[in-house]
Amino acid sequence: MSNLIRIIIASVMVLGTATLFWFGLWGWGILAVLVTILTWVTVFFNEKMLLTQWFLRKENIAKAEQWLKSIKNYEKELTPAQHGYYHMLLGLIESHRAPLQSEKYFKKALSLGLHMDHNVALAKLSLAGVAMAKRDKRGAEKLLSEAKKADKNKLLDEQIKMMKAQMGMMDKQQFRYSR
Repeated sequence: MSNLIRIIIASVMVLGTATLFWFGLWGWGILAVLVTILTWVTVFFNEKMLLTQWFLRKENIAKAEQWLKSIKNYEKELTPAQHGYYHMLLGLIESHRAPLQSEKYFKKALSLGLHMDHNVALAKLSLAGVAMAKRDKRGAEKLLSEAKKADKNKLLDEQIKMMKAQMGMMDKQQFRYSR
């Protein structure tokens, strides 16, 4: 459903809600406010991407992938601001299946633009994990420091610390093998 149709439906719902309150139907008016808010949310956030995120949080990768693949042409169905998030979700799904293949999606997400700092940090942290898997220590360190800078609310602080610890263990293993 295009955003124009959603905006028209949501606007009509606002008028209907105001009418319910005008006639004193407070119970129905409150219910209509909740439905109207839900309709306006789908104007700015694609419901398929919201469901994909929900299933990713529940670790149901198959369902998440199914919902994300239901977006046939993301350039037409999503607003330009959502294109980066679409690729980030693709990267998160792919990272469960083939972590090294997810790199292209995270890079594309960063190039298209992610508007929230914690999402930028998550993409860079994921890229650091790919760099570590490729044994690119410098690249991983650079991406980890960028992820730490982007993570202003410290949402990924634990994961960043764990990744640094893994890098330290990687150094010890290389030292052991080089002797």
